[in-house]
Amino acid sequence: MARLRRLSGPEVVAILGRFGFEPVSQRGSHVKRVRVTAEGSRQVLTVPNHRELDTGTCRAILRQAARFVPEGELLPFFRA
Repeated sequence: MARLRRLSGPEVVAILGRFGFEPVSQRGSHVKRVRVTAEGSRQVLTVPNHRELDTGTCRAILRQAARFVPEGELLPFFRA
């Protein structure tokens, strides 16, 4: 996998917002984002709202988001 940028929580939340994930709730420093498909299924992602995320955390979020959004569309936002 290509080298990932160091992103902040708000940056990742904004990236996911481009793909239709909307904020539903926040508990502590974690923001829950949800997208409802045309079939009615809920796609849920949780993002830590930290100033800087570790690259491993960004990789995990990317891997989880790739279940719902094609990875090729997500990678340009996450790559260094």
